[in-house]
Amino acid sequence: MGLVFALALGGCDDKAQSQAAAPPPPPVTVAQPVKRTVTDWDEFTGRFDAIEEVQIRARVGGFVNSVEFKDGAIVHAGDLLYTIDPRPFEAVAQQAEGQLADARAKGELAKRDLERGLSLVQTSAVSEQVVDQRRQALQAARAAETQAEGVLKAAQLNIEFAHVIAPITGRVSRHLVTPGNLVQGSESGATLLTSIVSLDPIYIYFDVDEATYQRNSKLWFEGRRPSSRDTANPVQVTLTGETKPSHEGKMDFLDNRLDVSTATLRSRAIIPNSDLSILPGQFGRVRIIGSAPYEALLIPDTAVATDQSRKIVFVVKDDNTVEARPVVLGPLDDGLRVIREGLKAEDHVIVDGLQRARVGAKVTPQLAKGSEKAPAGAKP
Repeated sequence: MGLVFALALGGCDDKAQSQAAAPPPPPVTVAQPVKRTVTDWDEFTGRFDAIEEVQIRARVGGFVNSVEFKDGAIVHAGDLLYTIDPRPFEAVAQQAEGQLADARAKGELAKRDLERGLSLVQTSAVSEQVVDQRRQALQAARAAETQAEGVLKAAQLNIEFAHVIAPITGRVSRHLVTPGNLVQGSESGATLLTSIVSLDPIYIYFDVDEATYQRNSKLWFEGRRPSSRDTANPVQVTLTGETKPSHEGKMDFLDNRLDVSTATLRSRAIIPNSDLSILPGQFGRVRIIGSAPYEALLIPDTAVATDQSRKIVFVVKDDNTVEARPVVLGPLDDGLRVIREGLKAEDHVIVDGLQRARVGAKVTPQLAKGSEKAPAGAKP
């Protein structure tokens, strides 16, 4: 009997030690989903392009006297860019002025001859035929005067065109012709001198896939999203190397048909560029609204796990046991993931300590900072 009693005591001691050595449930951090109004965004790759782009070509032929701009500088409309030797055009203009003066003198003489003829025809000193001839001479003199005025104006324009000015404000390219070179000014072979592109504001072009276009059209018909054809919907742009949007703009254009080879719709937004940091030809990620504002539940993206092909989150129930909850994800919004299906506002999601959580096992929930209500047994 003594031996049996001793063995029983030894068994009780082992059981007590085993219970004493059992670790407590692992701690995890939990939080309730954030409820707020969000808007879905569609994202596309776009390329920036200038609103205005001008190729500066010579309008008259001649030798270049000087280049009046610095390569790559900002120029304003009306700034002088090139000067072409104007002396040949000035000589032509001087000749045209003489021809115009001669034509005006002849016109004045023809006018006086007609006036005298009209006086003399009343006394039959001259015939009606003479008067008609003098009237025709006056008309010819006036026509010659008009022609001479046109020649003079063309010569003056050539003098003006010898001073090549910037037609728009923007950034100029490098000079393609140096002083002393001969340039051509004919319409078919005018020499290219440089180019100018406007920078503020600037366009960004991007292609919307057919599925997104159809979805947005359906939302528009249902009155849940304004059409970008009628409304300047807001856009956000993220430049290469950036992690979040740095520029905002608005929709400006949608093409009238889908590209048959790519099944995409060419779209365009206009972006302010007051610091001139964006250049035509750059790439950017364009975000455009894809829905009307709606109430949604959001959780940290790090709280979402993957179970084969499913997305799941771990929820702590009232008895502090862990449950795996399949969810349907939405887009990211300010670093939080939208949960479309699978969660309730009162659920407590494990946001830290996922590696310590096991489905069906107990945990020690600790309330995350900012969470409104903790589950039973949670520590603040």
